[in-house]
Amino acid sequence: MLLTLTTTHRPASDLGHLLVKHPDRVQSFDLPAGTAHVLYPEADEARCTAALLVEVDPLKLAGGRGRRQATTPDAFTLGRYVNDRAYAASSLLSSALAKVFRSALRGESRDRPELAATAIPLTVRVPVLRCRGGAELAGRVFAPLGWAVTATAIPLDEAYPEWGDSRYVDLTLTGTLRVADALNHLYVLLPVLDDAKHYWVAPDEVDKLLRAGAGWLADHPERALITRRYLAHRRALAGEALARLAELRLADEPAADDSVESEQPDRAPQASLAVRRREAVLAALRDCGASRVLDLGCGGGALLTALVAERRFTEIVGTDVSSQALTVAARRLRLDRLPERQRDRIRLWQSALTYRDDRLRGYDAAVLMEVVEHLDPPRLPALEDAVFGHARPATVVVTTPNVEYNVRYEGLGAGRFRHADHRFEWTRAEFAAWVRRVAAAHGYTATVGGIGDEDPELGAPTQLAVLTRKEEA
Repeated sequence: MLLTLTTTHRPASDLGHLLVKHPDRVQSFDLPAGTAHVLYPEADEARCTAALLVEVDPLKLAGGRGRRQATTPDAFTLGRYVNDRAYAASSLLSSALAKVFRSALRGESRDRPELAATAIPLTVRVPVLRCRGGAELAGRVFAPLGWAVTATAIPLDEAYPEWGDSRYVDLTLTGTLRVADALNHLYVLLPVLDDAKHYWVAPDEVDKLLRAGAGWLADHPERALITRRYLAHRRALAGEALARLAELRLADEPAADDSVESEQPDRAPQASLAVRRREAVLAALRDCGASRVLDLGCGGGALLTALVAERRFTEIVGTDVSSQALTVAARRLRLDRLPERQRDRIRLWQSALTYRDDRLRGYDAAVLMEVVEHLDPPRLPALEDAVFGHARPATVVVTTPNVEYNVRYEGLGAGRFRHADHRFEWTRAEFAAWVRRVAAAHGYTATVGGIGDEDPELGAPTQLAVLTRKEEA
């Protein structure tokens, strides 16, 4: 079976650095069911193609199966030796990808780390892929991931077209993606299209699926089909995986104020309030020159992801009282797949904002993004003491809803907050008064502004304050 990966990114031969396989050598790897070879049919500045060729030994494949491992249609005795596994791409090719391109799947490249994080033009070709569902299904699973899909059914016999098509397709994918993303798509979806595994599917396959599907599977329109097929239709495992994917989707849902804003009529398309809020916070952190940053009440990690993308932030700490939220943030950041140098920049700590925590002292900046309104008002003095009195970062950036603006949201009646968990929402005057009082009590200066479209009567939908600690004598 064969898979090729081609790029025209210049210099194209850098593909060898991303795959950690030198273009001038043919390399071979032992597999439980045969041997994998990596070679480069072409490798120059303009175009480079890496080929993965897997030779399957039917005796090895048959001998490696126990009674419980027979999960494929060719599991009967003769079928173990006479089958298409040596020729058609299947879960065997997926396993070969995992072994041969382990570093590339994790997005790691010691020699070209910046390129590993960059989307580049790619073309993938799998000339013979067993596809239960045909060319149409191949398009349904790959197209939502940014691929242009060409899947051509292979006839049973070209000499007898009346016999119809076989179960195989010739698949070509074209797109601009990170190499790591492309390989993870293939790792998951090749056995999904084959709809058969050559090995027993154990519970740890759920973790493998979620690792490889991080960042795309939770929102994929065919996630249920992908999950069931990848887990060999084992109902309990598929149920667990889908529940964990639902948890990730919940963490990624926009806040209530953003969803309401998007429903307003007569608005030109623009970035959501959540995106504009993150951009405003990042701008404030850049302006103060911060490099060591706390995201207090980080939730599912939306801001953390943006912080990690900027090299200026050399140490990033996310805290939340919820261990579940921190687990979601870790998955969203793909901590288990980040290069060690990147991973060392990030810390996730369970911590309550209303208690003093010595670990939080000495940072350049702290962010309270849409956090304070989730506390009961009697708990605010404890937060003020813990953050401004004890941790005392040089800069504190605070965002919170402007309750006056709520009347502009269709369906948001009087007295209703933008989110069910909000304990209060401040007017502009109330927020400014709180900021002034906190700044005066703890030795900070402060500026107050807004985020989002400014209403001449009601102000902006989100309020923003930047508090800067005064130089101590």
